[in-house]
Amino acid sequence: MADSVVAPYGSWTSPITSELIVAGSIGLGDLAIDGESLYWTELRPTEKGRSVLVTQGTDQPSDVTPAPWNIRSRVHEYGGAAFTVAQGTVYFINNSDQRLYRQDQGQAPVPLTPENTSSRYANPIIDHRNNRLICICETHQAEEVSNTLVSVDLKTASPPQNLDQGHDFYASPCLSPDGTQLAWLSWDNPNLPWDGTDLWLATLETDGSLSQPQHIAGGPDESVFQPQWSPDGQLYFVSDRTGWWNLYRWHEHQAQPLCPQSAEFGLPQWVFGMSTYGFISADHILCTYNLHGEWHLGRLEINSGQLTEIDTNYTDISGLKVGSTFAAFKGSSSTKATEVVTLDLATDQPSIVRSASQLELDPAYISAPELLEFPTENGLTAYGFYYPPKNKDFQGPTTEQPPLIVKSHGGPTASTSSSLSLKIQYWTSRGFALLDVNYGGSTGYGRAYQHRLRDQWGIVDVDDCVNGAQYLAKQGLVDCDRMAITGSSAGGYTTLAALTFRNVFKAGASYYGIGDLEALAKDTHKFEARYLDRLIGPYPERQDLYQARSPIHHVEQLSCPVIFLQGLEDKVVPPNQAEAMVNALKSKGIPVAYVTFPEEQHGFRQAENIKRALDSELYFYSRVFDFAIADQVEAIPIENL
Repeated sequence: MADSVVAPYGSWTSPITSELIVAGSIGLGDLAIDGESLYWTELRPTEKGRSVLVTQGTDQPSDVTPAPWNIRSRVHEYGGAAFTVAQGTVYFINNSDQRLYRQDQGQAPVPLTPENTSSRYANPIIDHRNNRLICICETHQAEEVSNTLVSVDLKTASPPQNLDQGHDFYASPCLSPDGTQLAWLSWDNPNLPWDGTDLWLATLETDGSLSQPQHIAGGPDESVFQPQWSPDGQLYFVSDRTGWWNLYRWHEHQAQPLCPQSAEFGLPQWVFGMSTYGFISADHILCTYNLHGEWHLGRLEINSGQLTEIDTNYTDISGLKVGSTFAAFKGSSSTKATEVVTLDLATDQPSIVRSASQLELDPAYISAPELLEFPTENGLTAYGFYYPPKNKDFQGPTTEQPPLIVKSHGGPTASTSSSLSLKIQYWTSRGFALLDVNYGGSTGYGRAYQHRLRDQWGIVDVDDCVNGAQYLAKQGLVDCDRMAITGSSAGGYTTLAALTFRNVFKAGASYYGIGDLEALAKDTHKFEARYLDRLIGPYPERQDLYQARSPIHHVEQLSCPVIFLQGLEDKVVPPNQAEAMVNALKSKGIPVAYVTFPEEQHGFRQAENIKRALDSELYFYSRVFDFAIADQVEAIPIENL
């Protein structure tokens, strides 16, 4: 630091600009293995958020789906598992019309489902014996949304045929190797898939119908994840029946645990197609598991239950798929952006196929996360990752401590990780400290930790964010008078609740956040329509709690500046949520900014909008905390400032 310049925190010049982040970054999505070829999707902000299917066999990566095709399912609004591949033929869901398409090698895509704006598809698998796809269909008609398990003919654009119906939700269809048995998951309101799911097993008759469906695992208080068949025709799955998501085998009409651990081999199923394990052989499983907030890769010997870790240098591993000679996954760490990685199954040697970022950044600008355990309410401990300011060219004045941004992840049933995030480094390289909180309710720490948020949303999460910030301030690491909180979606609600019901933070940024819990209960999509039953209480029976915990009803308690950033096509958290809060703050005379994105939905996908959102938040903090910023950013109107 001998040659560094002393300058106020927040004013530092950083090479990690918003333009650099969007220009040099892509989103890496679902993976699939077909023979010796690997396929994956890439979300490209510079192509207006188009999701492209890419493949690599023996050659360099090449695009499979040309513009304007955009691979994305909107089932449950969040989608996932929008394609599958067999013998070089691709089957995918197109974003604009939500139809299923077939694309043979070198040919243009052809539709497999009729033009029907009311139907959406997800999670397709191939039933070779019956020359069809089996998938999830979500139908929107008037105010009714129905989800069913269906089959779709591989040759003609004919209406799908129902295989099973009657449950609120379906996911994860999987066929036995001989094609004679089908397993799948279902669940019903008010549960979400991390609360409780049912695992079904049925015989597939020669005419393609299902017979003798059996409920073999799961229930309202047991979450089953990723049913999958072994090469020798045995059904495996992950269940949290012990309080941790562990691996099981369905054998002799009972579920046998394979490797009991206080670790998570499963995930909350926010999207379709999530995968944490696959079969190397009938006797060995390649799996990923979460210990203390970090992911590991291991090889499990099924009969002995022996789990051997494979060193990868990645702390976040997802999307694992296993082929005959190699496996593939997405890996990242505190120093590496997400990468598509292949693993040679004979040697355990990894190879990088694709990186989410082509940027070569000097480590001297990268803040390494520190795992933080801090005391919170009721004598409990909460977790987070703390990032101190870091920039080799600057240091802060000895007379001040850095401003702090507390980040509250979405979900709220989700988690943050220690993976390299250029958006986090955008802040730390400018002189901000940042705390990324895994508040009570986060997954990765067992079912009991997740259940801390039962009936306590807006309390436990807020307490943990507040206590994390105050812990850092007491350690002398941050300026207690310049602490801000930010979050998106459910994290936006935690942000607004913390600003309204506590007097700790001096500013906040809500990305498509929730201000009115009643409005959300009445006006959100089917997947999350009863989510709040578990997080707050049944509605309308506990309307009192919804009103008591909704910031919109307590604006008189909110006295610090807030910026709202909102996609105008958002169906998950509609724009009226932000607009009600903005109008209330305007009326009260509190500084408020409202930045809208007309073509964005729940989450920003277009490069110019990602850039604008980051720069707007920086500009907002610079005005509120009164420091000059080095970046040339577009000024935004701030009412009442």
